[in-house]
Amino acid sequence: QVQLVEFGGGLVQAGGSLRLSCAASGRTSSSYAMGWFRQTPEKEREFVAAIGRYSWSTYYAESVKGRFTISRDNTKNTVYLQMNSLKPEDTAVYYCAARDVGTAALVGDMYGYWGQGTQVTVSS
Repeated sequence: QVQLVEFGGGLVQAGGSLRLSCAASGRTSSSYAMGWFRQTPEKEREFVAAIGRYSWSTYYAESVKGRFTISRDNTKNTVYLQMNSLKPEDTAVYYCAARDVGTAALVGDMYGYWGQGTQVTVSS
């Protein structure tokens, strides 16, 4: 079992930056692949970024590539999402997810554990 808690959401102006953190607890959480997804009331949940058990395996949605960076610190059981050059269309609730294999996935249904979400609002 893995529990996930997200931190770091908030309100920022367009062009600004935020860093989201996802703290994982559980005996083998450091071996899990992790992902970030986002959702708005108008859109279905969409993939943002994912990282495998080892930090060299990362994946990004085209809409955030070059602006967002996913990373992990297995000593702290924490995954981060550094978001730069934020745009109003990045406004959403951001969710952290974990799957109990080391290979990252881009589809939300392949993740078995989810955090409660954190709101990110980007003003124009």
